[in-house]
Amino acid sequence: MIEIVDEDATSVFADHRELLFSVVYNMLGSVADTEDVLQDTWLAWVARLRADSPEIEHPRAYLVRIAVNHALARRAAISRRRETYVGPWLPEPLVSDEPTAQDSAEPALRAESVSMAMLVVLETLTPLERAVFVLHDVFGYPHADIADMLGRNAAAVRQLAHRAREHVHARRPRHQADPRVQREVTEKFLAAQLGGDMAGLLELLAPDVTFWSDGGGKQRAALRPIHGMDKVARLITSPIVLGHVPNLRIRHRWVNGDPSAVVFSGDALFAVVVLDIDPGTEQIRGIYAVANPDKLARIAGDQRPTRG
Repeated sequence: MIEIVDEDATSVFADHRELLFSVVYNMLGSVADTEDVLQDTWLAWVARLRADSPEIEHPRAYLVRIAVNHALARRAAISRRRETYVGPWLPEPLVSDEPTAQDSAEPALRAESVSMAMLVVLETLTPLERAVFVLHDVFGYPHADIADMLGRNAAAVRQLAHRAREHVHARRPRHQADPRVQREVTEKFLAAQLGGDMAGLLELLAPDVTFWSDGGGKQRAALRPIHGMDKVARLITSPIVLGHVPNLRIRHRWVNGDPSAVVFSGDALFAVVVLDIDPGTEQIRGIYAVANPDKLARIAGDQRPTRG
């Protein structure tokens, strides 16, 4: 009997795993923590099916509720780790060859992608605000369903959703740059940076651009965000940034749904670089460089470097 229950449980859980991963990742920004939450969700799911309880009428809703509440519980441990984190913290990137290719794309990217820039903004919300925003604005869950998941009334959830949406929209425009523009600007940016073309960089950078670099204390990186196009241009063309990366190579990939760059030092993966581009001016308003090797170790797919 237990074997039959486990087979059924495995099948149902597998059918919903992509959704669960994407919801939890967008709440936490960490693949490792997301996988731990999914493991806890799986154990709770199997235990519920083994118990002498009424049949679960809507497994998808039940699994999402378990995952969301486990993710909220995990936020406390994540916050404690952040207190001792060296330098700026950036989300763990999800890298793919193509965002829509069913054979090669990361499952979470196919389920739902939130940009690196949006994930950084979501970090400024409270855990409950973030959960409500992700469930309602990203995945389209009605307020009443979210209230049931979180054990709160619908009015409170609507207030959380309104507050979160205002906060997010005040810090990030509703629209993103077209993928073709994203790729073109990324290529121009890298050519100008690697070529030391200061004038070319200044044309691409917005006056209020911010450079975020996450080395986690394990790779050289700025210990705080750098603001302003002059400071950013000088820093990213300096030997401090480029001088310690021998045999530098670039491969263009999709990161959290955006055309971006994966940087290699020889054959070793060195960093993932994502640009946040203003869709109106086509200028770069944010540069996110993830170099923490712990966050790069989980990147899936063929990572052989190329020069193009």
